[in-house]
Amino acid sequence: MSEEKKSGIIYECVRCGTKVTSEELISLPEIKCICGYKVFKKARPPVVKQIKAV
Repeated sequence: MSEEKKSGIIYECVRCGTKVTSEELISLPEIKCICGYKVFKKARPPVVKQIKAV
């Protein structure tokens, strides 16, 4: 979990599922995955929040 905080926000390619950090996307001349797809989604943490019923 500490690695994710250091590297910033993690995005995931919708087509192939490759995970990329925001710093890596900024350094590229064009926002594109290695497969050529341009659509990314923000990767969510695997932790599920549980809320007590009131």
